[in-house]
Amino acid sequence: MTKKKDQGLSLDDAFGDDENVEYAESKPNKKLSKNILKQNISGEESQIKIKSSKPISKIKKGDKIKVDSLNLEVDAHIILIDHGSTKEMAIECFDPKTDKDYQLRYFSDQAERTLEFYELDEIIYNKVECEKVEW
Repeated sequence: MTKKKDQGLSLDDAFGDDENVEYAESKPNKKLSKNILKQNISGEESQIKIKSSKPISKIKKGDKIKVDSLNLEVDAHIILIDHGSTKEMAIECFDPKTDKDYQLRYFSDQAERTLEFYELDEIIYNKVECEKVEW
């Protein structure tokens, strides 16, 4: 029996481990806040600050999400790909002022560590770096 060579990065290799997650002190009836360090494509670390009033899985149509200075409204919360043990999820949003479309994408079993922000440009969603996400 021969062993197969690893042909890619694991999620931990791609997104780092829990040492890079800073947790804010939680207080009753206060929003939870997390700072997440990610390595971007160029190898530099970028930090996303997440402030949540409920679990990401509970976000639904009509909810409000703030990404940096953008105030967005949720249009849908969908499954992009079901991988069996995890699901690749997307929260489809739009800016009511400009009617521009956006997506927040994440994996259901590692939502905070894998959160990414995309902007629709004609027919393709392009990844956009962001610093702060609130819901």
